[in-house]
Amino acid sequence: MSLSRAEALRSGGAAQELYRRVWAHDASHFLVTPREVRQVDSAAQMAELFREARRRHLPVTFRSGGTSLNGQAQSEGILVDTRAAFKAVVPLDRGHRVWVQPGVTIRQVNRALARHGRKMGPDPASEIAATVGGVLANNASGMLCGTDQNSYRLIESLEVVLPSGTILNTADPGAADKLAELEPNLVDTLTRLRDQLWARPDLVAEVRRQFSQKNTMGYSLNAFLDYSEPLDLLVHLLVGSEGTLGFVSEAVYRTVPVRPHAATALWLFPDVHRAAEAIAPLVGTGVAALELMDARALAVAQNLPHPPAELVGLDLKEQAALLVEYQEESEADLAEALVRAQTVPAAPSFTTDSAVRAHLWAVRKGLYASVAGASSERTLLEDIAVPVPALADTTRDLSNLLERFDYRDAVIFGHAKDGNLHFMLSDDFGSDRGRQRLEAFTEELVELVLSRGGALKAEHGTGRAMAPFVERQYGPELYRIMRDLKSAFDPDQLCNPGVILTDDPHLHLRSLKETPAVNPLVDRCVECGYCEPSCPSHQLTLTPRTRIVAEREIALARQRGDRVGAKQLEQAFEYAAVDTCAVDGLCEVACPLDINTGDLVREQRRQRSPRWFRVMWALAARHWSAVTVGAALALSVAQRLPASMVTGITRMLRAIVGPDRVPLWTADLPGGGRRRSKVARYHRSTGPVEAVYLPSCLNAMFAPAPLDGSSGNTQLDFQLLCEQAGVTLRFPPGLDRLCCATPWTSKGQSADRIRSQVRAALEVATEGGRLPVVCDNSSCTEGLVKFADGYRVLDAPVFLRDVILPRLPAGQLRVTWHQAALHPTCSTTHLGSTEAVRQVAQQVVGQARVPDDWGCCGFAGDRGMLHPELTAAATEPEAADVQGVDLWISTNRTCEIGMTRATGQEYVSLISAVAVASGATDPDRAAGGTEH
Repeated sequence: MSLSRAEALRSGGAAQELYRRVWAHDASHFLVTPREVRQVDSAAQMAELFREARRRHLPVTFRSGGTSLNGQAQSEGILVDTRAAFKAVVPLDRGHRVWVQPGVTIRQVNRALARHGRKMGPDPASEIAATVGGVLANNASGMLCGTDQNSYRLIESLEVVLPSGTILNTADPGAADKLAELEPNLVDTLTRLRDQLWARPDLVAEVRRQFSQKNTMGYSLNAFLDYSEPLDLLVHLLVGSEGTLGFVSEAVYRTVPVRPHAATALWLFPDVHRAAEAIAPLVGTGVAALELMDARALAVAQNLPHPPAELVGLDLKEQAALLVEYQEESEADLAEALVRAQTVPAAPSFTTDSAVRAHLWAVRKGLYASVAGASSERTLLEDIAVPVPALADTTRDLSNLLERFDYRDAVIFGHAKDGNLHFMLSDDFGSDRGRQRLEAFTEELVELVLSRGGALKAEHGTGRAMAPFVERQYGPELYRIMRDLKSAFDPDQLCNPGVILTDDPHLHLRSLKETPAVNPLVDRCVECGYCEPSCPSHQLTLTPRTRIVAEREIALARQRGDRVGAKQLEQAFEYAAVDTCAVDGLCEVACPLDINTGDLVREQRRQRSPRWFRVMWALAARHWSAVTVGAALALSVAQRLPASMVTGITRMLRAIVGPDRVPLWTADLPGGGRRRSKVARYHRSTGPVEAVYLPSCLNAMFAPAPLDGSSGNTQLDFQLLCEQAGVTLRFPPGLDRLCCATPWTSKGQSADRIRSQVRAALEVATEGGRLPVVCDNSSCTEGLVKFADGYRVLDAPVFLRDVILPRLPAGQLRVTWHQAALHPTCSTTHLGSTEAVRQVAQQVVGQARVPDDWGCCGFAGDRGMLHPELTAAATEPEAADVQGVDLWISTNRTCEIGMTRATGQEYVSLISAVAVASGATDPDRAAGGTEH
């Protein structure tokens, strides 16, 4: 059942059912399964979908990043995936403005703006996964944004598809006339509601009060006070409307400057109340960010693998902390800000160290997932806002309220500068007791917040969680304006019914999510979606989040006794979750809980592998030298035969044995490489041995990418560079039968034998661990690091930077190319060697850059030959951003093959590029041809 997500959504059957179920899940504590999931690629398609939905009387809800926390992106009708196609971003006016589509994440937009020294105003903690569409729909803000740099303030124009099917770009000349012509009732209603509001000074005052603080409850009624023209009203009412008034297909934002100089401190207080009392004096000093964390939040941070130094050994009881940051455009301005900070009594010391600062922020940004993942029950995250003078008392009373309702593991944190508190509580919300407790608690929470003049939602949107309480916050007259507004935009009530406005007083207690345990490797997942943008298969099939969700849906089907349904989901799961996972581990890098979904997939592959497959890989471990020679020979022979014949043979074998067992040969694959032991003989340095060199077996299987001036062999290029630098290498004994074990582990097979062979060889070669080990392919380096305990294993870019380049003769290394596109690998990310790749490349290239849309190429050893569609989907964004350069570089042979296939440009080894730039080539030793 090898169907991509797009194909499955059109085809019906088990695959379609799988995607329908998994796409229902988001980061909230609600779960509503749609009747169907659809993808649209343009505003015109969205307009047609609206017309279809009206004919079929089906509601429509939009889903983008899926980070929403309040159930505003779930539907019983049609759930529309808007992230698959709407992913473009174009900086305008040197980055002072930016044109964006709703499927692009905030982090991706900021990458594109970084070269201009600008960024988006909204800065949610989930910026790694939160998309522009979701941020605009919720008017989400963040740590620094406040109310001055949110979407409402910075939106300039947008293109909207209204529920009627009208497509309107508000930046177009004549847009106002077009709106009046095509939507006369909407224009009349907007004008009437504007005048009606201005006629009531008491309502005007109430709207001003409501929106003087962070407030995402209901609709943005402040638009009627800030703007008068219907076109402007339409733009700003759509902000924060949570997909209930129409679909925004593109937008133009004004951007804000990046302040490059910053200082951060974690300031500890005896209790939350005293921390809150320090906020007002700090705000007066011009502080950029103030993040509050209570004792339970600090306890979570304290248990992280690398907790902040301020928390190590601290006996946490009632303490609280403020994460304080100043940001300025110059060092002098920052110094002045820090002087102002010291006027606050007992102010802490600040750090400007970027690594320490990043670590402090990682604690805060990952707090939601970290807290939720530590609980065995479902977690609910709420956010409120109160005037800053009322924050201390509100924090105290909220803490008491949580204690009184026995939510003993609850955590309080938030954006204190804005009077914005987040709090988390865990419970079995699906039980009668859990729902009753939540109902009573929510009633008292609403009373607490409203009695302090606050907003029941500050930045997460209204959603299902607070829709029943919108009228209570605004009063019946302003609520009636909201009702009229909704009816004017959406007279058929097609768009996201029940969200923002509802007639159901118990909506917040319905459709609460169940999260069954499926595997200890992933049970902590809170479905936040941080992992998704970095996943190579996120455009093709499933993502780390939806792989885990699929397992949970299968478990729920079994719990319901639906064996047939569970079996169908399992069948679709095979291709969507197991076969098309690159097991690259980038999900672990993005996940606040360090969940590597690849571990789950490797376990699935082990369980699903037939006995003959396990025997084959056990034999391969015994005879790896013969395997590499055979693979090289097969590739070389294949190049000499008619391409159609070889491709045909492999297609036939795949049909018989299975596409996940037999690689597909294509004409773009290189010929075979040379046996490592033969090339090793050419190393001539005679000084004291400084490192053990374990060349990758990829060098033996695949010929290197052609590069004018190189020796024609990556291993030999590395050896020649070492000779130039006077570095003597040693090769481990039995070189040709050694491997990093990645081919076994990625397929879920036992790697014990091959690992023991490598350990024995390294013990001898390194003299018991005295010498470091260097490897020339990054994925192989990572594989060695995972099991070669007691040995210092270095990736080649690090060895080049730290050992070889500093010892080359002066003037030996020259800038040889003008511009280079760098493709770091998932392994350089895990190893921390990506910066070394960049630093080395900059020694031989005038300008070297990593594309903004860089990601794992999905080739994943042989996965790109088993499932070429995975590499095609994974590389599409990056491939569009590597043109106009004269060199393409990576650090792994299979990644080079994958990127060459994707871009039509020849990616070469960083090692070979440095060898050419230094003149490290010896034609006498660079014998041509394949040597097996």
